[in-house]
Formats: sequence, structure tokens, C-alpha cells
Amino acid sequence: MGKNKRAILIIAGLIIFLIFTIAINLVSGSVDFTLKDLKDILLKNRELSTLEYNILYKIRIPRIVSGLLYGGALGISGFLLQTFFRNPIVGPYVLGVSSGARFFVGIFLLTNFSLKVFQAGVLGIFIASFVGSLLAMLLVLLFAQKVNDISKLVVVGIMLGYIASAGTNLMITFAEYEKIASLTLWSMGSFSGITWDMIKFSFIIIIPTVILTFLLSKPLEGYLLGEGYARSMGINIKTFRIILIALSSMLSACVTAFAGPISFVGIAVPHLTRLMMKTSQPKVLIPGIFLLGSSFCLLADYFARAIFSPIELNISTVTSFIGAPIVIYMMVNRRKVI
Repeated sequence: MGKNKRAILIIAGLIIFLIFTIAINLVSGSVDFTLKDLKDILLKNRELSTLEYNILYKIRIPRIVSGLLYGGALGISGFLLQTFFRNPIVGPYVLGVSSGARFFVGIFLLTNFSLKVFQAGVLGIFIASFVGSLLAMLLVLLFAQKVNDISKLVVVGIMLGYIASAGTNLMITFAEYEKIASLTLWSMGSFSGITWDMIKFSFIIIIPTVILTFLLSKPLEGYLLGEGYARSMGINIKTFRIILIALSSMLSACVTAFAGPISFVGIAVPHLTRLMMKTSQPKVLIPGIFLLGSSFCLLADYFARAIFSPIELNISTVTSFIGAPIVIYMMVNRRKVI
């Protein structure tokens, strides 16, 4: 089977899988809807009760849209980091980027930090998360210049994550109970409580960033073939690296700001997409990674709600159960996939 035909079939399959995950999240929950109900609602052949309207339009649809956006964003963020380091076992959670974001969001939520820019509600949370993500990534880059072994670099990232967590825990010790509760709820990682304002802001950040990443497919492919080849294409390596880090940090920061830290998606999804498509071409991988990341998170969110209903698991619990075995598999089978 030709590569193009295989890619088209896989993209079509991922679209079908995404529609399936959207459907099961729409119909299942404390109030069940059938597919016929959804069709009648869409065609305005049925009037919704106030309860049904609130559940559908204020809870489930925002949650589904956020899962779609944030899952795709985490997948692309992981892909950019894996491209930067040319290794499939790195990601925003493993390298301590998410912990850095958590630390700065902790400053935002737990302290009386008074800079005006940090008092701007949704924007303030995003800025705090972005600054934390970017600083953590810069620290990893500093160590990357000294450490050539990727396994050691991963350990460095984990240690940075511990330091950031220690700083957050120190703030928790002296914070007010209400603020601690807010941070704890956020830290659990969930698509519940996502508002339309958060979704609008996320859309403005994520969609243009993903489109820009796709438009960079050719230089990304050149970069993967080696710095010498990339320079022969006219790519400024230093500038391009800054762009990769900035785009990855923007995506992971947006997700972490509003949904909390979500583990393993950034590692597992890009690798799974490569295995399915059997290619490293960014122009093919990027749409596939976004679709699979969205489906992965929506399916994880469904299990988080359904397994012990009415008790809801945090989404990282589910993604860890699925993603951790994949990471172990990658570590044991060190085949080159980038």
C-alpha cells in the first residue's frame, strides 16, 4: 500500500474514531440521551427541559470541545518536543514543563501576587502557566547542552519537576484553605468546569498555533534530517529551535492552565501516530496526531466519568494507565522512530 493511500485511510479512520468518542461522551452520563434524541434536538423536533439543556450545553458540549482542543494540543506539543530532541520519549509532562506551569499557577492561585497582568482572570492563569512552562523548558535546554544522554536528560526533567512540586507544596503550607482547595481541584486534571470563556480563549491560542505548526512541516522535515541538511534549506537553526520551544510551550501552557496537568498524552500520541502511519513526515503526522490526541483524551474522559460513576476520576489517572505501558514499551524496544 502506498504511503499516501495509507495516510488517507488512517486519517479517515481517526476521524471516524473521533466522531465515536464525541458521540459516547454526548449520550452517556447522569442523564442519558439516545442518538435519536440528539438528532431530534439538532433538527429542533424536540424541546429540551431546563435540566437537559444545562447538562447538554453547559456541561457536556463544553467538556467535549475542551477535550478535543486540549488532547490535540498536547499531542502536537509532544511532537514538537520530540522533534526538537529527536527522541520519542520526551514530552511536556516528563521534562517537567507541566510542573513548571503548575508552580506558577500555584503562585497565581495561592499567593497575593499583585502584578496587574496576573489579575486578568482567564488571561492571568494562561500567562502564569505559559511563564512557568517556558522557564522549565529553558532550564531543560540549559542542561541539554551539558548532557548528551537522553535518559539523563529525562532524569533532569523529573528532578526539575520535583523541585517545582516542592515549591508548590511550600506555598500550600502557608496558603488559605479555600485557595488550597482551588489548586488541588485544578491539579487533579479534568475537563469538568471548563467554561465557554476558557474555550474561546483556548481556541484563539491553540488553533493558530497548530496551523502554524502545520505550515512549518517542510522545515520540520528538514530539521529531522539533520542540522546540515536544514541549513542547506536556508533554515536558521537557532531561530527555528526558539520557534519550536515557543510553540510547544504555548500549547502545553494553555492546556495546563485550564485543565490542569495531564500526563503521558504528549509522549504516547505522537509515537502511536508514527507507528500507525509508518512515516515521520510532519505534513502527514500533524493532522493525525491532533485527531488521535483529541480522541485519546475524549476516551480517557469518558472512562474517568464512567468507571466508578458517580465518582469521577481525574483524567491523568486514566491517561497514565494507558500511556505508561506505551512509554515502557518504547524504553524496552529502543527502535528509532524519529
